[in-house]
Amino acid sequence: MKYIDYVQLNPFQKFGYNFKEFFKALPRNLKKFFCMIGRFFKNLFLGIGKGFAGYFSRFVKGDWATKLSYIVMGVGNAAKGQIIKGLLFLVIELAYIYFMISFGGYYLSKFGTLGTELRHMETINGKHVTVPGDNSMLILLYGVLTIVVTVLFFVVYIASTKSAYKAQQTVAAGEKPASFKSELKDLFDNKFHVTLLAFPTTTIAVFTILPLIFMILIAFTNYDASHMPPGSLFTWVGMSNFADIFKITGGGASGAASKGATFLELTKWTIIWAIFATVLNYILGMVVALMINKKGIKLKSLWRTLFVVTVAVPQFVSLLLMNQMLAVDGAVNVLLVNVLHWAPEPIAFLNSTPLLARVTVIVVNCWVGIPYTILITSGILMNIPADLYESATIDGAGPVKSFFKITLPYMLFVTTPYLITSFIGNINNFNVIYLLSNGGPNTSQLYQAGYTDLLVTWLFKLTMNSQDYDLAAAVGILVFIVCATLSLITFNLTKSAKDEEAFS
Repeated sequence: MKYIDYVQLNPFQKFGYNFKEFFKALPRNLKKFFCMIGRFFKNLFLGIGKGFAGYFSRFVKGDWATKLSYIVMGVGNAAKGQIIKGLLFLVIELAYIYFMISFGGYYLSKFGTLGTELRHMETINGKHVTVPGDNSMLILLYGVLTIVVTVLFFVVYIASTKSAYKAQQTVAAGEKPASFKSELKDLFDNKFHVTLLAFPTTTIAVFTILPLIFMILIAFTNYDASHMPPGSLFTWVGMSNFADIFKITGGGASGAASKGATFLELTKWTIIWAIFATVLNYILGMVVALMINKKGIKLKSLWRTLFVVTVAVPQFVSLLLMNQMLAVDGAVNVLLVNVLHWAPEPIAFLNSTPLLARVTVIVVNCWVGIPYTILITSGILMNIPADLYESATIDGAGPVKSFFKITLPYMLFVTTPYLITSFIGNINNFNVIYLLSNGGPNTSQLYQAGYTDLLVTWLFKLTMNSQDYDLAAAVGILVFIVCATLSLITFNLTKSAKDEEAFS
């Protein structure tokens, strides 16, 4: 379509055209996305290959000290006068060897089976003694820890060979290798960014990456209520949990098919919920912000302050209060039945029909979420140049046309990252669903879930109610993949990413 034809379309026709073009371009964009991932792994493996080539090249070109440092770390540096640096490399090597002998080696040796010996009784010197046996949980946890430590040690080992070869080249060039004091000083000068990021990077690795790897691996085991350490063991089952999720037919109420049907039903509801929760909060919040910022409205600061106070109330307090108000004997039903006489009997808003319960949680989420959008959009609306509206008025544009031609495009351009994060946040919106409806109304047709459960609340119930840790971990992985893919593709298709200076 030509640009002049597009401009002549009304807002609804433009939306339909853009909607059609989005899905028309989706296969091409998905192809680009996966090609980008392919290039990433290609560059990764090429980098690893170059690293190995450099590793062997340094060994061939190195002198006796450099070659010996491939076995005893730090020898190459110590031989070239870098005594302290060489000793540090040697201490790291000895510490790793001690760690593997005294701790890591045992768990790494059992990592492939996650344990084979159950807890049992033995008679020793005429006494019955309980032999603990293996603990699959500890084997998996400490096995992952050992692998991570080994990877870090390998990084330091490669760095030591590079350092030894660099010291050799420096001496061969007739120069003196840098002293430990000068390198330490350099960490607070030219390499201060390394020093500054060392602690946060370490904490992220220990408290985020390590548990994340552990939980991902749980998805490939049969860790559930029937395989609970230390009384019993669990083992690797490959892709079995993912097969259960995508197996829709067959099985009973607690079988694999029920899990698959539940995953499909909750996925559809999660997407519907995320769309309504995001779009309604965004549009209604923007409309209220426009009303507050409209010329002639008095006490604007008061209205903004009221919404700030609303946000200041903890969300869980508001949701628990709404849960009580919407109960059968709650304030809303008392008002409808006894005061206004609009209903012949109390209405079970959250526990009657799936449709009513889902509409109720969407409406309550609007009441909770709109103030955030108002605060975000109010500041942006005040930054839109007033002369744009004045020019539009002179050209004969009314409020509706000015909104769709000026306000909405500007808001979408600026707030696209917020919309994406809001959509992903609503996919994982645990608080609203769990505290308001607890996933109800419950049904036997879904496995450990109710009609308003999202995937994230279902994941919580799988872990807390039925101890299906393996299935919950698999669901978590799938949710992460979907959210990450949607975020990357959507953001890269927006004007905010393609043309950052469009509204500057």
